[in-house]
Amino acid sequence: MNKKTLFLAALLLSATCAMQAQIEVDDDEIILTDEEGEVEEIDFPEAMDLNLDSLLGLYSSKNYLQTDNDCRMTDENPQYDREVYIDRLKRLPTVMEMPYNEVVRACIDRYTGRLRRTVSFMLGAANFYMPIFEEALEAYQLPLELKYLPIIESSLNPTAVSRAGATGLWQFMITTGKMYGLEVNSYVDERRDPVKASYAAAHYLRDLYKVFGDWNLVIAAYNCGPENINKAIHRAGGEKDYWQIYPYLPQETRGYVPAFIAANYVMNYYCEHNICPMLSQLPAKTDTVIVDRNVSFASIARVCGLDVQLIRSLNPVYRRDLVSGLAAPATLRLPLNDITRFIDLQDSIYASDVELKRAEVEVVERPAIAVATHKARSTARQKGHRGRSARASYSTVRKGDTLSAIARRNGTTVAKLRKLNGIRGNNIRAGKKLRVK
Repeated sequence: MNKKTLFLAALLLSATCAMQAQIEVDDDEIILTDEEGEVEEIDFPEAMDLNLDSLLGLYSSKNYLQTDNDCRMTDENPQYDREVYIDRLKRLPTVMEMPYNEVVRACIDRYTGRLRRTVSFMLGAANFYMPIFEEALEAYQLPLELKYLPIIESSLNPTAVSRAGATGLWQFMITTGKMYGLEVNSYVDERRDPVKASYAAAHYLRDLYKVFGDWNLVIAAYNCGPENINKAIHRAGGEKDYWQIYPYLPQETRGYVPAFIAANYVMNYYCEHNICPMLSQLPAKTDTVIVDRNVSFASIARVCGLDVQLIRSLNPVYRRDLVSGLAAPATLRLPLNDITRFIDLQDSIYASDVELKRAEVEVVERPAIAVATHKARSTARQKGHRGRSARASYSTVRKGDTLSAIARRNGTTVAKLRKLNGIRGNNIRAGKKLRVK
């Protein structure tokens, strides 16, 4: 191992020895600096930077969560000695190990400090989602503390989309999602379905455990992919301990397991940091009805007297506010009391919908006189071209002109303009003459 690797490994493995190292935290990362000035940067998981307003703007948040005005806690975030954090983490009823180090502490401080209002939201939203997560994990006989993985994946936002395109509570990429049975097409994205995605995630986590046999490596692989974990193991000389291969992992993955430990901590010890959960009111019971044609949310809402946002929140798998039941029977989830109403009014709902795509189009033929005229003009043009060479035509560039505007004005294309005038980019100068024919 090189010096930086040894420094990192020593810092992260030691939970009891005092280290002469500095740790700084900025908006996006943790910066470790040793005595000799060696610097290592560790990224926070992307969800630890989500805008709280986007979470509070969700339909479920606006309708089923509210601030607890009776909470008497101060907004002060107490700081504790490291021994307190170590003891609290040891007391968590988890199969997975929850060790303490300074990177874990930085993640705890972020949740209990800058993100404390987000934690308040997540504690309230947990009442909606944790039973779903626990059932899926239990079905695959996995440690139930994995239910906090979506905390660091999506901050419990079912519509979250990462910079890389990972989607939903469990942040599946398209390839992995499809591999575990989640349908994704132009109309449907089952990665956004809390139930289906939770079972797919549990299945995937079980498969990763069969490969690595270590839960820290499993959730690291969930973040960066098993290929990157195998590369890190190889570079660490075959070591299969997360904290030993830590220096060889991608920057975000170095912050991922510490953030997971911090999420377990804050979801259990929020009271000790004066964080009040948002009050949650469970939504009305729902049920599903089978739809065998395409029908828009707008038509359902209009005929049944429902809020489009309610339909959207109950059916997050549909990407375009349209139940795509024509290709294959699809499910529509509605409040239990509105299921009968939908069934009674479905003919009116379908009749009021506008077809989004034409099923058949007619090819219109030109009238005979137009065909004859076209042939005559073509013949004349051919004779004229044979008798004389084509004359060049020019256009003067106006102020504010673009190649596209000049092409449209002169009945040509940008590609032809570039070829005729030897233009490579898009820069043109006002007053210059361009050949257009």
